[in-house]
Amino acid sequence: MNSFNENLKKYASLAIKVGVNIQKGQTLIINSPIECAEFTRIVAKCAYDNGAKNVHVRWGDEDLALIKYLNAPDEAFDEFPKWEADGLEELAKNGAAVISISASNPELLKDVDPKRIAAANKARSLALKNYREYIMNSTISWCVVSIPTKAWAKKVFSDVSEDDAVQKLWDNIFKIVRVDKDDPIKAWDIHLKTLNDRVEFLNNKNFKSLHFKSSVTDLTIELPKDHLWAGGGEYNAKKTYFVANMPTEEVFTMPLKTGINGTVKNTKPFNYAGNLIDDFTLTFKDGKVVDFKAEVGHETLKKLLETDEGASYIGEVALVAYDSPISNSNIIFYNTLFDENASCHLAFGMAYPTCIKNGTQMSSVELQKAGANDSLIHEDFMIGSDDMDIVAETHDREKVQIFENGNWVI
Repeated sequence: MNSFNENLKKYASLAIKVGVNIQKGQTLIINSPIECAEFTRIVAKCAYDNGAKNVHVRWGDEDLALIKYLNAPDEAFDEFPKWEADGLEELAKNGAAVISISASNPELLKDVDPKRIAAANKARSLALKNYREYIMNSTISWCVVSIPTKAWAKKVFSDVSEDDAVQKLWDNIFKIVRVDKDDPIKAWDIHLKTLNDRVEFLNNKNFKSLHFKSSVTDLTIELPKDHLWAGGGEYNAKKTYFVANMPTEEVFTMPLKTGINGTVKNTKPFNYAGNLIDDFTLTFKDGKVVDFKAEVGHETLKKLLETDEGASYIGEVALVAYDSPISNSNIIFYNTLFDENASCHLAFGMAYPTCIKNGTQMSSVELQKAGANDSLIHEDFMIGSDDMDIVAETHDREKVQIFENGNWVI
């Protein structure tokens, strides 16, 4: 038990010191499920110990959310509290950092009408548009971490008891985020250096396009002329270094909005808004999804693509080695934070302005002219596999193989 409690403190310290890299006098927002209250309190204590001025916790209750979806009138899902959106925007404007604990039940809303979920997600995205720009532009420090909840753990480890499932998920999370190391922060420093080396290679090459080819995927992705690769950590507007995802194994950039052609199939379940979407194939022409099929969650995927004009285009392309810690665990986590860092992936919707030169100084119109996609959503789905080859092409038409059989070859 003492070892477990020590790991909790080490994990909290990692989120505070490396994740958001809290600064003296800074405010911290924690988005947390109520089931994660114990860990949230440890994170808050660590934040204060490291100089935070205030810690504001936004509690989430999945059971209450389900009650609303099943019982509220339709019009309830067309609105989002203005006071909540205004409050978050004010905190972000004043430089608050944000830690979000991702630990949802992957199938919480499987019996809810997808129209209700789509309406609620759209209302929320519209209301939080200004706040979200602080995140997407990395104006403020933000970090997503995760800890087990009973429903999530049982979905991942369905063949054992609930208590054993929770413990197994804890053990795997501690290992994956390097909390099991004697010095997790040093281990992260080494890991971030490796990711940064990949980023530097790709940025120096300034590739024109990427061709993804496997037994189920044949997709060409053009890249904007001034695109930038990112990965590991980055700097906020105040030049504070932070790490947005823990774990993270990816390097990523934005595709040219109209430059994606071919067919791609997912390789891991896609957890979206309390529903699973799986065994789906997308066909792209000039960047847009022009056809799709889904054996699981077809209607949910359809509603996602109909969110707005940009939802059927791609905002992110990310490279992750198949031979990586999360992938090698052979666990499907049904949680995007983990599954996206076990697999190459794409994201429906908005591109990160940080992934193009001077993007954070551009207006929405300027970003779109530069080739970036805009949308109310940004949702990652996994496409990597052990037979994935990726061949990059330079502006001089030189072809460079960067992935073979799912792994880096550079």
